Formats: sequence, structure tokens, C-alpha cells
Amino acid sequence: MATVELRFSALPEHVRTARLVAAAVARRAGVDEAVLDEVRLAVGEACSRAVGLHQNSGVTAPVKVALIEEEKQFSIEVGDEAPHAAPGGDTPGAAQDGDAEVEEDEMGLAVISGLVDDVEVSTGRNGGLIRMTWPTAPPAAALA
Repeated sequence: MATVELRFSALPEHVRTARLVAAAVARRAGVDEAVLDEVRLAVGEACSRAVGLHQNSGVTAPVKVALIEEEKQFSIEVGDEAPHAAPGGDTPGAAQDGDAEVEEDEMGLAVISGLVDDVEVSTGRNGGLIRMTWPTAPPAAALA
């Protein structure tokens, strides 16, 4: 199992780099070429979400991305360290701006779910993690 880890400052300009690295590693891992655009878009959405959460919460820690190559699958984990409200619960003092942020967050998760068949989202007071998984094909040399 090979893993590539990225950490970047929570700035929008770093999201593009994360997308490019994710696509390159996914290609090398054996993810179908037809799916690489979905990988790029999903990683971009997950990283943009993490950047926004960090910026809105004043978190200075880096956004973490792990690209994990396993035997028959390739996974990408995007982690943030922003505190998340309990599902269905309100954050104390949340105003209409907070409601707009929650709606934007839910929209981002919906986009990711539409792009990736296998998605797991976990959140808590100490941050969140989005794990996206795609199947991989055996290396071309093994097929010959």
C-alpha cells in the first residue's frame, strides 16, 4: 500500500495543485482514464470545502490530503481541523451567515456524492474527513 500525503495552507490557490497531484497519482494507481475528471472535480470540491471551513473558523492548521493506493482501489482522504456542528444541531450564536455556510457546505457534499460512488464523511468538534474511493484496474503488464 503506497500513500502520498499533501499538506497545504488553507488558501484557495493551493486547491489547483492538490487537484493536479491527485489526478497524477490516481492515473499511476490505475484509476480508469474516463474517471480522472471526476477525481479532479471531487478533490477540488473537497479541498475547497476544507479551505473554506478553515478560513471561516480561523483555523491556521494546514489542510491534509492523503492519496492511498491499495490492491484494488484508490482512495483520497481530505481532512480539515475546523470544528463542525453536530448534525441537526445549531452552533450557538449562529446567524443567517452561518445558515448560508451550512447550506454551501451541504451543497459541496452533494456535489462530491454525485461525482464519487463510494464516499464517507465524518465530522466532529476537532475537524472532519472526507474519504473518496475508486476502483483500480490491474497494471497493463499483468494483463499481457
